[in-house]
Amino acid sequence: MRVLVVNCGSSSLKYQLFETESEETLAAGLIERIGQDGADAIVHHLPAGRDEVKFEQPIADHNLAAMEMTRILCEGEGKVLDSLDEIAAVGHRVVHGGEDFASSVLIDDAVIQCIERNAALAPLHNPPNLAGIRACMKAMPGKPNVAVFDTAFHQTMPRKAYLYAIPRAYYDELGIRRYGFHGTSHFYVDGRARVMLKEMGRDGDSARIVTCHLGNGCSMAAVKAGSCVDTTMGLTPLEGCVMGTRSGDIDPAIIPFLGATQNLSFKEIDTILNKKSGLLGLSGISNDMRDVQTAAAEGNTDAAEAFEVFCYRVRKYIGAYAAAMGGLDAVVFTAGIGENDAKVRHRILENMEFLGIHIDPDASDESRDDRVLTTPESSCVALVIGTKEELVIARQTEAVCGVA
Repeated sequence: MRVLVVNCGSSSLKYQLFETESEETLAAGLIERIGQDGADAIVHHLPAGRDEVKFEQPIADHNLAAMEMTRILCEGEGKVLDSLDEIAAVGHRVVHGGEDFASSVLIDDAVIQCIERNAALAPLHNPPNLAGIRACMKAMPGKPNVAVFDTAFHQTMPRKAYLYAIPRAYYDELGIRRYGFHGTSHFYVDGRARVMLKEMGRDGDSARIVTCHLGNGCSMAAVKAGSCVDTTMGLTPLEGCVMGTRSGDIDPAIIPFLGATQNLSFKEIDTILNKKSGLLGLSGISNDMRDVQTAAAEGNTDAAEAFEVFCYRVRKYIGAYAAAMGGLDAVVFTAGIGENDAKVRHRILENMEFLGIHIDPDASDESRDDRVLTTPESSCVALVIGTKEELVIARQTEAVCGVA
């Protein structure tokens, strides 16, 4: 079965075409700068085993972007299909499903209405996700479309984990609660970790695992026997870990304090916390951990402190989630920083022998494969697992369409 996975942002459309039986990627691409006044869109298309096709042309909206995506898949030097009939279904990443969706679903009018309703919880994400859905429905009429939600994996959290201690009416009437994000990533690496634990002769089925998705956006999840029991992101992706430009956890009283002392509006404060904080705000250098570490090595004390704060916050959540689950069997690192930055991983895990984590000095920590960082005697293993969010979307799309 061939599944096209689509992820739309406000001015972009990312896609990946899978052969689900072999889990092979046939092509991947990105159309960026959609609808930008005075600028052509940039189209990147990479057919498997061949050179990238790249060009610029005017693309005014997501409808035209979807038409261009379908054209390039079937025509010209980037051709990988003889016909769109070869695509069995389209899977869409949708950021926020609220409490309406605990699993992936076939998209119909009722689902679209729910995604629209939940746009109030993700105003920067759900509207472009919907634009991509409608554009694909128009470009490929009659093709089944499936919504895969970032929030769905976290819907198993107990009420004690997702309720905020604010007047209950705000939850009952407005849906204000912890939802969590990066769900497809946490779902994938948790499942892969359980397989790896079994291969090591350990109990993977009931394992207590902390998954650490560390990139420009960062979130962690406590997963017990395959079900999420807590996660760091909240109503929005702002809560939790220190991120590239997001503050993560702060005292909420900082918001009125900044408003009163700096004469800032709520919108201005929101911009500061989401786009000017995190590694960028602390270091004054960059939101990129590589740049921060380079500056720290050159003697920049602000950058060095940003690195320490980042690692400390992750380390603190590992301890908290071990307590929440009554123990810990594995810690998993994934995403850009989690998969590629050995220095970050080692700083987070150092002196964690009290949790049963003993780093193996002979482990190959620079390999690109999924790997174990701890000694065989460790009661809690540390793993590096490459996330495959698009593959999860393709698999779930296939499963939904199989049932449908």
